[in-house]
Amino acid sequence: MVDLKGKDILRADQFTRDEVELIIKTAQKFEDSLNKGRMLDNCRGLILATLFFEPSTRTRLSFETAMLRLGGQVITVADPQSSSVSKGESLHDTIKTVENYADVIVLRHPKIGAAAEAAAATERPVINAGDGAGQHPTQSLLDVYTILKEKGTIDGLTIACVGDLKYGRTVHSLAELLSLYKVRLIFVSPISLRMPAELINKLKEKGVPTEETEDLKEALKKSDVLYMTRIQKERFEDQTEYERLKGVYILTRSVLKDAKKEIIIMHPLPRVNEIATDVDSYEGAAYFRQVANGVPVRMALLALVTGRI
Repeated sequence: MVDLKGKDILRADQFTRDEVELIIKTAQKFEDSLNKGRMLDNCRGLILATLFFEPSTRTRLSFETAMLRLGGQVITVADPQSSSVSKGESLHDTIKTVENYADVIVLRHPKIGAAAEAAAATERPVINAGDGAGQHPTQSLLDVYTILKEKGTIDGLTIACVGDLKYGRTVHSLAELLSLYKVRLIFVSPISLRMPAELINKLKEKGVPTEETEDLKEALKKSDVLYMTRIQKERFEDQTEYERLKGVYILTRSVLKDAKKEIIIMHPLPRVNEIATDVDSYEGAAYFRQVANGVPVRMALLALVTGRI
């Protein structure tokens, strides 16, 4: 029997397909309840702590919305300068403090591995909301949920990930999660921003067909799902390199003429200039629907890790 009660959510590769399907089934149940206007109280009496030491709009607000929709409450740190971290407090000590106030902790941090460090410091469930250029497992779960809703299946699809694949934690996690399915992955990026070699090798070892290219138009002709990402200015030490690469892939309605007819377009957001606003009205533009899917998926995770199903 699949059971996530008390478990930390740290990496996309921690999941089995059965666990992913449980999360999706639970999210579908919660979404159906929300659509029917039902009041939920699965997490009544519980408190969620959201600790965000990097900027966030969608992830923090969707987690907080998810807990409130479940009847729970939220405490938050949205600016590290307003916390004792600015005084030099260690992450370990921050977590040991917060565990006294909350039943589950969601952490975003600029350091790769910070979520695992936090999880080691507490018996409370810790959910990784992004650790630097490392992982973003809850984003990949809502991405898979979105693909299933939009396409009806994942098995048999060709999915192209475009942009900053070197530093992009969203695409790292998504590729890991998609390896549980029968998919073909195309990675579109400049050479300097290619998917890490260790991840490519891991996918090949699992038998996942992969292709690396710099040609967006060719990828569009083959893909059922196009997953765009921004070139992340904050990850570059050399800002001249960022300026050189920031406009390398820009999706417009005219570029989409090369795409498969029923392609869907996704983006973890925020976008900068990599998807033109004229794409927003395109039937397959799913990125704002994707945002909405974050609430039921994170509701599912919060209910499952707290055992409130």
